[in-house]
Formats: sequence, C-alpha cells, structure tokens
Amino acid sequence: MPGTAQQDRGVAGGVGLTALMVAAARAVETHRPDPLAEDPYAEHFVRAARASAHWPVRPEEVPGGEGDPLWGRLGRYFGLRTRVLDDFLLRQAYGGVRQIVLLGAGLDTRALRLDWPPGCTVFEVDQEEVLAFKHGVLDALPAGDGPRAARVAIAADLRHDWGAGLTGAGFDPSAPAAWLAEGLLLYLPPAAEQRLVDTVDALSRAGSTVAYEVKLGVESADVRDSPVYAAAKERIGVDLLALFDGEPRPDSVADLAGRGWSTTIRTPFHFTRLHGRGPLPERPDALAANRWVFARKSPRSRGSAAGLSR
Repeated sequence: MPGTAQQDRGVAGGVGLTALMVAAARAVETHRPDPLAEDPYAEHFVRAARASAHWPVRPEEVPGGEGDPLWGRLGRYFGLRTRVLDDFLLRQAYGGVRQIVLLGAGLDTRALRLDWPPGCTVFEVDQEEVLAFKHGVLDALPAGDGPRAARVAIAADLRHDWGAGLTGAGFDPSAPAAWLAEGLLLYLPPAAEQRLVDTVDALSRAGSTVAYEVKLGVESADVRDSPVYAAAKERIGVDLLALFDGEPRPDSVADLAGRGWSTTIRTPFHFTRLHGRGPLPERPDALAANRWVFARKSPRSRGSAAGLSR
C-alpha cells in the first residue's frame, strides 16, 4: 500500500529515489528462480512509496524480461552488486570483525537479512528522512525472528562531517571495522569523497576493510545515450547522469594505498563470470566504467594499488 506523504518525503526524489530503484531491483532479483541475492523486505519499500508503487517487484512484472535495459540488465547489476558485497561483509564478520558500517545505507536491510555471527553491530548511516521512511515501513511489517546483528541508525549527511555521530552512537575506533559505501561515491562531491576517505582511515585500526564503487573518467556521448540511462529517466524519473557529480574525482584508491591499505579493483563483469550470471559487456555500455574497490588496512605495509581488472 502506498505510504503517506510524510513517509514519502525522504525518498520522493534525487538520491532517495535511487534507493527505491535499487530496492525494486533487489525485489525482482529475490523472486528470480536463480537469485544472486535475496531481500524479502525490498518489495515493501517499493510498494510503500507513491513514487514507486507501480514499479515491478517480480520478474513476471518486468516488460521484456531479461532484455529490459532497466529492470533486466541494470536490475541484474544491482542484484550482482548486492551479492558480492554481502559476501564481502560476511567474510569480514566470520573472520572476527564485529563492527559493520554501511555508509549511505539507504533501504538496505543487511542487518535483518544476513546470517551474522553473534556479537555483530551494523551501523546504518544516511539522511534522516531516508532512515525515517525505512524504519516506518519495517515497523509496520509483522514481527519476525529479529535481526542476528544489533542495528544502529545514525542520521547524517555524508557530504559533511559524520564521524562524531558514528562514534557517539557506539562505534569503537580501537576495534576493526568493515566499511561499505555501496553506490554512494558516484553522487558525492569530490570534497565529500575525500572527507569520507579521511574519516574511514582515521577511525580504522589495522585489519579494517572497506568496499566501495567508483566510475572511471567521464563517460562518452554514446554511453550517456545508452538505453540504461534513458530507461531510468523516462520510465521512473531517475536521471542518473544528472545525479552523478560531474567534477573530477579524487584518486581514492591511490590515497588509501598511500595510507597503508592494500587495494584490489574489480569490474562487475569479473563477478558475472565468477557467479555464472549477471550483466555482460555491451555497446554502448553504461556499466563499463564501473569498478568495485576492496581494501584492507595493514599495520606494517604502506600498500599498493592493484592494477585495474579488465
């Protein structure tokens, strides 16, 4: 059922609308016969907001099926990204890390849906309006078994200082953490991205890890005209190209490497091959410049950035 105007306020436009787009993609992925990731909460967010109440949440509702550029190809990309980053965070948790920080958490429900080991805390950092919408929808659902991890929400604008809010909510900088910025840096101004790297490094002890997504360079005119961007803009009102910050990006990978983090960069297509499903390269390709970065802070090595994986 569509939500109230108050509920919709935090997700009615801009980056909040992209959170609904990702939730719809996760809902469709969940109901595929071969899901890469499952999120039983995602469709409830989509149906609760007036802006997205008519969007598909199941494969049979997608016009054109797998061939649809929006809910087929881009949707499968979001499903693959969700799976890869789920796996990343769980590896850290089962390796002994007990603090998980989701920067720009949006409508993600990892605290609820993943099988965390005992003692984990998931910190969700995002704008107050987005978190309020998220909590309103979740609170209206029937009570389940409850999350395996403690869930702590921190209302903050990631374009500004947010570290004090995180530590004030119980984050312990003396213990290792696993950080995630999923689909976030593309929308931040360069100064905010630099501040984010500074803050993550300052609050991370040795053994901490971070994963995030970047785009390489400025996309060409034919890529900007690709069906993925056109479909998102025309069919659901999400102008991704307008939301992406157009200023030159800082080299966050080299920055982290210089601070003693070992880094690895992968293309999405690397994981398509690994899992046997997901998007493959095409022309023109709105996904070709996307890279997923994984880094670990070492107590001794100054680190060096791994070469780009083609």
